[in-house]
Amino acid sequence: MRIGFIGLGNVGGKLAGSLIRNNFKLTVFDLDKEIMNNFKSKGANTSKNPKELAEAVDVVITCLPSPDACKQVMESDDGVIAGLSKDKVWLEMSTTDENDVKRMGKLVNEKKAIALDGPVSGGCHRAATGNIAIFVGGDRVAFEKILPILSAMGEKILHTGGLGSATVLKVITNYLASAHLVALGEAWTVAKKSNLDLEKTFKGIMVSSGNSFVHETESQVILNGSYNINFTMDLVLKDTSLFNNLAKKLNASLELSPLIVKTFKDGLEKYGPRAWSSMIVKRMEDLNSINFRAKGFPSELIDNEPEKKGYEI
Repeated sequence: MRIGFIGLGNVGGKLAGSLIRNNFKLTVFDLDKEIMNNFKSKGANTSKNPKELAEAVDVVITCLPSPDACKQVMESDDGVIAGLSKDKVWLEMSTTDENDVKRMGKLVNEKKAIALDGPVSGGCHRAATGNIAIFVGGDRVAFEKILPILSAMGEKILHTGGLGSATVLKVITNYLASAHLVALGEAWTVAKKSNLDLEKTFKGIMVSSGNSFVHETESQVILNGSYNINFTMDLVLKDTSLFNNLAKKLNASLELSPLIVKTFKDGLEKYGPRAWSSMIVKRMEDLNSINFRAKGFPSELIDNEPEKKGYEI
């Protein structure tokens, strides 16, 4: 299958890189011409706009930073929908809004093409090695058709149900990760003020009931002081707001979620929209005039697991 990939940022560039590494025929588009040229040097074709890309491929993948960006790429005069035709597949891998996915899915269906949502979870370091998790919502037959593509980009792949279901699940998991990150800031504060050895504290949390994926990954770059998780404050605020807005739409009364959104708004105001999202714990460092530094932790996460062929879970 000929694959088109639009959006070659922190996550999308790594997913597209896995397709190149696994010898898929790839055409790419991004607003950053330098990034496009880098993919061209690795063997990818390039397109002048999303419409041209969609006309040239069988499967169009989008991985974009916001619902507005996706709307522009999909619905403009030279957008993806204008280039779709019968039986082509659109796979939306952005973390976006369920309503937007379903609305654009109807526009895709009107072209007799097929819409799937396929957000990823597990961190940029796992996206780089093809070991990330992928949730996919939409038609089961179409899911099975593109499973070889999904298996090259990710390790554990879950078909979640109808179109939009993967987007809802991803928003839920991102909310949980964000809540745990905020809680870690307070946990590290108490550990530091108790004069605990922070390296031993890291190990202790990791083997305890308090452990999480967020601790195993983000605590490392927090303790290093780089905070470099390859994910920015504005994106977490977008994701937590998507969760909070979904709860409001469902008339679900929540207590923690509004506080998490408020916390990340404060973090964005203090450190800027492009600050690494793990810097949310720096609020606690600043408030308490302490730091969470410890020796022996990396400045950036690297996935040392060997690349595995993906499979459905």
